[in-house]
Parts: sequence; C-alpha cells; structure tokens
Amino acid sequence: MDLSDLIARNAAFTPDKPAIYFEGATLGYAAFDARIETTAKALKSECGVGRGDRVAILSLNRPDYLVLLYACARLGALLVPLNWRLAVAEQLFILSDASVKVLVLEKGFADILPSLAKELPDTRVVALDFAPPAPGQTFDALLAKASGDGRNPHTDLACPLLIVYTSGTTGRPKGAVLRQEALLWNGVMSQHMHGLTSDDHVLTVLPFFHVGGLNIQTTPALHHGATVTIHARFTPDSTFAAIAKDRPTLTVWVPAIIQAMSEHPSWAAADLSCLKAVSTGSQIVPPHVIARLTARNIPVLQVYGSTETCPISVYTRLGGDLTRTGSTGLPGLCCEAAIIDDNGAELPAGQAGEIAIRGPNVFFEYWGNESATREALHDGWYRTGDIGTRDTDGYFWVHDRKKNMIISGGENIYPAEVERVLLEHPDVAEVGVVGLPDPKWQEVPVAYVILRPDCDCTADALRAHVLTQLARYKVPRDIVFVTDLPRTALGKVQHFKLKQDTRS
Repeated sequence: MDLSDLIARNAAFTPDKPAIYFEGATLGYAAFDARIETTAKALKSECGVGRGDRVAILSLNRPDYLVLLYACARLGALLVPLNWRLAVAEQLFILSDASVKVLVLEKGFADILPSLAKELPDTRVVALDFAPPAPGQTFDALLAKASGDGRNPHTDLACPLLIVYTSGTTGRPKGAVLRQEALLWNGVMSQHMHGLTSDDHVLTVLPFFHVGGLNIQTTPALHHGATVTIHARFTPDSTFAAIAKDRPTLTVWVPAIIQAMSEHPSWAAADLSCLKAVSTGSQIVPPHVIARLTARNIPVLQVYGSTETCPISVYTRLGGDLTRTGSTGLPGLCCEAAIIDDNGAELPAGQAGEIAIRGPNVFFEYWGNESATREALHDGWYRTGDIGTRDTDGYFWVHDRKKNMIISGGENIYPAEVERVLLEHPDVAEVGVVGLPDPKWQEVPVAYVILRPDCDCTADALRAHVLTQLARYKVPRDIVFVTDLPRTALGKVQHFKLKQDTRS
C-alpha cells in the first residue's frame, strides 16, 4: 500500500463527491484518482521516473500540485516543492542539490528557463499552462502519451515522498526528507486535532511549498474523504468570497493572515459562522491576534511543528482546553515531545530547554547531508532548535528559537517575549527584536518597529511601555523605526537577516 491508495479508496466509496474546488471547477474523487493514475503512468513511461527519482514543481497552488504528490507516491518517487518566492539562483541550487529529473513549471515562473538550460540541461521541463521551448512539453501532452501500469516495484509507505527545503539561517538550505508514512500519521493527528471527518470542507490559502499549507489540513482532508477548496495564493478578498460562497468549516491562517483578514473592511460584517475552528501557528502567536478570532466566537487551535515534523507535533484540540493563554498544547496523538538540556536529558516542568520531537511523523534525513542529519537526530529524537517549557499537566509553551536567544550580562532574553510586549502597544503594527554585540554586556536587545499609520510614537515611549512589564535588562537598547521587515513566505520575521542587515 502507498499513500495514493487513500485517494483510490475514497474514490471507491464516494466517486462523485467533490475532492477539490479550484477557480470555479470541481474535481471529484474518481476523477482525482484517475488523473493521479494517468500522471504516474506518464511520468514512468515518458520521463523514466523510477523509484527514488526526484520530480520538482514550481507553481502556485493548483489541483495538479496534489496530483503530482500522489503520483510520486504511487511511483515511489520524491516530490520537491519549490518556493516561488526564492530567487532563480536559489531555486537552481535546490534543483541541483536534489538532482531533479523532471521540473513541472507554471508560466509565471518561466524566467528560470534560460538559467536552467545553461546550468542543468538534463532536467526535463514539463509546462503546466504554457508552451515551453523545445525539448520541453506541456503537462496535458505528457498525460496524453501515458501508458503502462503507473507503478514501480517495492513501493510502500516506508518510501520517501517529499524533500522540503528549509530556509536555512546560515549557509545553504537543507532538504528535509519525509516518508509517505510521515504524511499518513500526520493526517491521523490532524483528524484528532480538528475533529476532522469526511463532512468537513477545508479552505487552503497557504502555499503548498510549505508543509503547513500542504499537510496541516489539506492532505489529511483528502485522506479522510473531505472536500478542499484551493486558492492559488492568499488574498483577503478571495478568502472572504470563499467563506461566503463555499462555507468552509476549517482553515489555517498564520498570524499575518489573521491580521490581514481582521483589518479588512469586510471583517465586521462577514458571516464567519461556518468556521468550526481556525488553526494557526508557524510562529509564536500573540494573544491579541487570537483575540480577534475569539471575539467572533471562532475557536482558535494552535499547532506547533516544523518542516522536519511534517509539521504536526504539538497542538491544542477542538473541544479541548483552550484556556491556557499562549500554550501551543499537548504532544500529538502519535508522537512524543520533551524539553531537554544540551546533553539530551529531559528537564522538569517549568524549566526552559530545547523542544525535541520523536515519532513516525519526523523526517528521515536531510538530503545528502549526513552531518546535519546527525546534528538534528539523536536516538530518533529531532532537536528542533526551539526553546520552550511545559507545565505539570504536560502543556507546552514555545519561547523562541535557540539561536535567537540573546545573552546579555549572563541573562537570557527571548526576543519573542520582548516582541509580544511591544505588539501590545496600540501604536505598534509589527516588530522584530535581535541581539547585537555590545562590549560591556556581550549582547543587547535592539527592536525594529513598524508603526501603525498616522502614529508617531517615540522610542522612549516604547521603552517605557516595555519597562512596565519586563525587567530592565530586557528593554531594547535601541528602537529603530522601519517600513518593512524581512519575512518568510508564511510571515515569520527572519531574525538572522535583521542581524545581517544591521552588521553590514
């Protein structure tokens, strides 16, 4: 059995049920399964894709993104989702590092083609929505030539399926390899977290090149026979329109999306009663952001994880205890979580340490990088690099990235804590806090602040605000007012880039 069999089983039970809605079109489960089968046959017969070969996709969200995922599962091949926000040089590095055999490409990102032809001429191009230069071909033309059985021998749930490249804080990004079984067990935990059933309707607006967009709700919904509405990319207007028309029951919004939605003119009048919950995560979520949803009587579920955990690993559950402010919840149904010291020993409740995760959802290795794999995995435990605590009931709190921690005069300062307090000031829209070298204290905190429109708050006023809630040594030495902050595609502030920009 492989992961694509879950789609085939749902097609047998409910062939005509909508699996995917996209831009006015409906793809039923039987048609979805048939396209997966045809795609697998075409990749094998026309492109020679064998067990263990890599197929990349550079595209916005679309149904064929998911078709490729399950076709690769059927073949025992690996899908490499490319971040379309990266520069061409960064995308070429990933294609080279993963030795990609086939690149499936959307027209909007065709500017990679000249460099690809020069640097990786053996990579075959398949175009989703345009006529590529020779010797490339269109996806539909490829499928028209499909033949054979569309399966490779010795393919099962133990086979690697995804190589998802992380945004490295130093050096080159690393490709986390996730097995098919990781997505299976991740889906079980999503079902447990969301009370997910075949009656649910998921609205997906996060990009598929991140495991959050792909695996928090999308693939679990398809495994359980539910319906998914896909948006090519997030916009507030299209999201409000989908809520009004399609009435989804579940969606994942990172804090930046919650902010964009709740500050939109349509927010106050929108009928959001169809949403039984909104899940959020990707970073530490400020309580005031969650309050924007709970004020509309929408339960907010927090999920903690990373690319390396597929990502679900710690979460709050629909119908569970949502009263512990700031907590990201309990270890998931199918994995373990612990707080450990630098030697790997588990720490008692209330003591801060590194969060470690172990379970079938955890990645197998970093592609072609044995040293990084050895550093991250110890006796099956993945050391996340995040600092957290747990209480006596086992609930987890995430404080910051281990590498973000500022050591000032021997005291530990977590930038996320300072950011949380600054964000509570009514004039502050966004903020990033980093540690910069200091000859006396080793490091001091410095805050980069974006003010709300028409506000002229001073640095002294913000420092005074922080001092009302935090110790003096945690108050930013400098506050720099900016108009933008470096961010990932999911809205996380890239602290390492703030440091680099300041030091340069």
